[in-house]
Amino acid sequence: MALFRKIKQTFSLLRSVDLDALGKISQKIDLPQVMAAVGELDDRQLQGLMKMLKSQSKKGQHKLPPIDGDFYDLSLKLSPEQREIQLKVRNFMEDEVRPIANDFWNRAEFPHHIIPKMAELNICGMAYEGYGCPNQTFLMEGIMAMELARVDVSISTFFGVHSGLAMGSIYLCGSEEQKKEWLPKMQRMECIGAFGLTEPEVGSAVAGGLGTTCRQEGDEWVLNGQKKWIGNATFSDVTVIWARDEASNQVKGFLVRKDTPGFTAEKMQDKMALRTVQNALITLNDCRVPEADRLQKCDSFKDTAKVLKMTRAAVAWQAVGCSRGAYESALKYTKKREQFGRPIASFQLIQNHLVEMVANLTAMQTLCFRLSELQDQKLLTDEHASLAKVFCSMRTRDVVSRAREVMGGNGILLEYDVARFVADAEAIYSYEGTKEINSLIVGRAITGYSAFVS
Repeated sequence: MALFRKIKQTFSLLRSVDLDALGKISQKIDLPQVMAAVGELDDRQLQGLMKMLKSQSKKGQHKLPPIDGDFYDLSLKLSPEQREIQLKVRNFMEDEVRPIANDFWNRAEFPHHIIPKMAELNICGMAYEGYGCPNQTFLMEGIMAMELARVDVSISTFFGVHSGLAMGSIYLCGSEEQKKEWLPKMQRMECIGAFGLTEPEVGSAVAGGLGTTCRQEGDEWVLNGQKKWIGNATFSDVTVIWARDEASNQVKGFLVRKDTPGFTAEKMQDKMALRTVQNALITLNDCRVPEADRLQKCDSFKDTAKVLKMTRAAVAWQAVGCSRGAYESALKYTKKREQFGRPIASFQLIQNHLVEMVANLTAMQTLCFRLSELQDQKLLTDEHASLAKVFCSMRTRDVVSRAREVMGGNGILLEYDVARFVADAEAIYSYEGTKEINSLIVGRAITGYSAFVS
C-alpha cells in the first residue's frame, strides 16, 4: 500500500514538471547535487527557501506605489477649481514642454511656439485683480510656479519674469492709464515683458545705488547705463528699467518699448543654467522715454522692493518645483534600473537617498504653502519671503545632488532630465536675492541688528 502511494505521488509530480525546462536546467547545474543539498535542509530552511522562490516569482508583478512628490497630500487643501487649474497646467507641461525641454535647453533657444498655447491656460497675473487677470490666490500663483518648474525651470523663469516681475511692476507701481494699456494684453500674452534691475557691477548692492541713471528733459527722460541678466529681454515688447534719478538720487521705473532708439539687448552666451531663458545685456545710450511711460507710483527703491517681495515667494515655489521634478525623475529611474538582478530602488542606500529627498521636498512644500497663506492674508513680510528663498534654494541643491547620485553616470545625461535640474538649481540659488543677502534680511528681523554693509 505504501509503495502504491509513492508511485502515485511520483506520477503526480512528473505531470506537474516541465521536462523540457528541467532538461535545460540540468545542462546548467548538477541536479542530483542540488536535490541532495535540498534534502539536507531542515523545515525552517525549507520554508525560507520557498519564501524566497515565491518572492522571485512575483518579481515585477506586485503593484508599485505611484510616483508623486506630494507626500503629505497638500493638493487636498486646494478647492476643486484650484485643483483643476493645477492639473491643466501640469498636463500642458507634460504634453507640450517635456518632449522639447532638453532640446531647447541644449541649444540655448526659446520655444516661442508654446506662448499662444500657454496663453490659453489663462494663468498670467494669477493673483491680480481686474485688467482681465484671474484674481486667484497667491497660493495658486505659487502652485503654478511649482508645476512649471517641475518640468522645466527655464519656462517657469520666463513666466515668472513676464507675469510676476514685469506685470507686477505695472500692477504695483503704474498709473491707472498704464495698467489699462499694458496689463490686459500682457495677461493674454500678446505682449511679453522683461524686468531690468540687475547691472554688470550692481547685483546684491542694488538697494545702495544703481549705475543706470535717468534725467528729465522736458516731457522726456534720458536713460544711460547697462543692465545684465535680464530674462526675456531679447524678444520682449516692453522692458521695465529701473534707474537712479540724477537730480533726486531716487530710483524710478520706466516702461521702455521695443525698438526704442538708444535701447539695445544683446543675448548672453555660454550659460550653464536656465539655458532656454534668453538673458540679455542691455545697453541704454541716451535712450529717451516719455514721461507718460515713467511708472507713476514709483518714487524710491522701496517701491521696487514691493515688487521683489511679492515675487520672491514664487521663486521659493520654483525651488520646490525643481526639487520635485528631480525627485520624481530619480524615483522613476530607480524603479526601472536593475543591478545584481534587482531594481536599485530595493537597495537600502538608494532608499536612504530617496527618503532624504522626499523629506527635504515635503519640508519645502509645507513651508511655501504657509508662506502663500500669509501672503493671501496680507501678512507677508520681507523676512518671511527671504527665509523661504534661503531654505528652499539650499535644500534644492541637496535634492538635485542626491537625484544625480542615485542615477550614477546616467545622472549627467540630459535624456534623463536630472542633469538639467542640477544645473538650473544653481540659478535659483542666486537670483531674486542670494542666500547671503536673504539670510541677512532674516537675521535683522530676529536679532534687531542690521549686519548689512553700509
